[in-house]
Amino acid sequence: MAEDGREREGKQGGFKTMPFILANEVCDRFATTGFNANMITYLTQQLHLPLVEASNTLTNFGGTSSLTPIIGAIIADSFAGRFWTITVGSIIYQLGMISLTVSALLPALRPPPCSPPQTQCHQASTWQLLVLYLSLLLTSIGSGGIRPCVVTFGADQFDLHGPRPAGGEQKWSFFNLYFFSMGLAVVLALTVVVYIQENVGWGWGFGIPTIAMCISVIAFVFGYPLYIKMKPGGSPLTRLTQVIVAAFRKRHVVKPDDPSLLYEDKELDIDISTTGRLLHTNQLVFLDRAAIVTDADMLESGRPGLWRLSTVHRVEELKSIIRMLPIWAVGILLVTSASHNYTFTIQQARTMDRHLSPHFQIPPATLSIFSVLSMLLSLAFYDRVFVPVARRFTGNPSGITYLQRMGIGLAIAVSANVAAALVEIRRKAVAAEHGLLDSTNAVIPFSVFWLVPQYAIHGIAEAFMSVGHMEFLYDQAPESMRSTAAALFWLSISIGNYGGTLLVTMVHDYTKKKGDWLQDNINRGKLDYYYWLVTGIQVFNLVYYVICAAFYTFKPLEVTGGVENGTKGIEKDGSGREVELLGVAKSGGSLV
Repeated sequence: MAEDGREREGKQGGFKTMPFILANEVCDRFATTGFNANMITYLTQQLHLPLVEASNTLTNFGGTSSLTPIIGAIIADSFAGRFWTITVGSIIYQLGMISLTVSALLPALRPPPCSPPQTQCHQASTWQLLVLYLSLLLTSIGSGGIRPCVVTFGADQFDLHGPRPAGGEQKWSFFNLYFFSMGLAVVLALTVVVYIQENVGWGWGFGIPTIAMCISVIAFVFGYPLYIKMKPGGSPLTRLTQVIVAAFRKRHVVKPDDPSLLYEDKELDIDISTTGRLLHTNQLVFLDRAAIVTDADMLESGRPGLWRLSTVHRVEELKSIIRMLPIWAVGILLVTSASHNYTFTIQQARTMDRHLSPHFQIPPATLSIFSVLSMLLSLAFYDRVFVPVARRFTGNPSGITYLQRMGIGLAIAVSANVAAALVEIRRKAVAAEHGLLDSTNAVIPFSVFWLVPQYAIHGIAEAFMSVGHMEFLYDQAPESMRSTAAALFWLSISIGNYGGTLLVTMVHDYTKKKGDWLQDNINRGKLDYYYWLVTGIQVFNLVYYVICAAFYTFKPLEVTGGVENGTKGIEKDGSGREVELLGVAKSGGSLV
């Protein structure tokens, strides 16, 4: 099921492929958000599960959905290729959605509804739960094929044989378009799908995303002739392990002073270096021992034994991944500190005045729309206004580098928690003024719209940090490992969410005997202290990031093409690096 070699004809790639590619990801986001936003209601009110069991089910589902992209990425990069991994993943996802929709439609697949005379509702039976778990498992597995591959497959459509001004600029615009499309899908799910589930029925509430997903799979496959398809270069984990093993075996071998004496084999690396070879760097030099040639390294066929000898390109692949990890880890603490936006803020909103009119109140969970809307507006402003203006001053096709973009996003994220702490201080002060500190069900005369600024600031930070993070992972990962790099983006989100749970648990256990910060009655709690703690964590994360970015070395890449008559020239790519065509990409880029 391996793909053909990389296609480079003018009729392939570019923005004309986006309706087919983004439709797939939009429907995945639309369906996932539609399921998750109100799934707790379905499990507790339709399947009559206890709250703890229902919550654990969704936690396990979310954790699995964030971990399976690692497996999908390895499959795509190893042998299947991104197109087929997305296609098969989408079909598996579709089967899970169909199964869940059928279970919502057929009375036999859910317990009977509760009637007022009954003292106890009948909980879903074992086999009814089995259908539910199978449905969720299929969607989790399907997500593993879609999430790590769609963004890299889409960016591949603009990565046209080395740096090009037009192709590079379009490629970085694609990342803005990708996150804009995801945000739009989330808004539609939080409004249309949730409304249908609550007011029309769960069959249609699950059925509409299912139908949309079916259409997207057909559209994605239909666009096959238009796509640029990268040939998979073999298991990246195997290659990385081979470098480590070879370097360890030669730990006592004397390393040559001249890097040109290290082993090179362009023919061996041709499938994993179609846009250029990685060149030697003077970092992590212990790994260079894997490329030292000894008499025992060659097989009888004349080819190297890859568990004893690696090329410089393969050694630099491992170095690139190791160099990326410190900056990749920044996303974990960011997600950890932002996890309260979807938990504690909802509890605050329940105590505040949510009226838009005398007879209509905003549901607390709906406030998250303000975060998504601000992200969408920020992405549009960034792509259409900020980038063209910044480009005039920097000469960078992307306006600013993705490291600068990430730094701006981290700085903005700090202010979101500052705003959250200040609003909570004021909310409790108003509650005290009206004698409502011990009235947990009373409505404090303090508008819920005071919570909007922190949501909006968080959305703006997402537009900078999350997009910049994905751009960084795509550009700095070795080309044969880009699906794996995209999976790292989702892994950071998964670890960050679990980190948020750990942080809340630790704070609760440590403070419950000293004036519980996170007690059920938040009017008597110290939620503002928690926000200040998270602000401190984010300041630490920002300082840590600036240090890592200042010392970060971009991967040096030897590229060919794009210059007439075989002459050399210098261009800037989307990361802000200068690239010498038919020569070497300069390394040593930094935050500034």
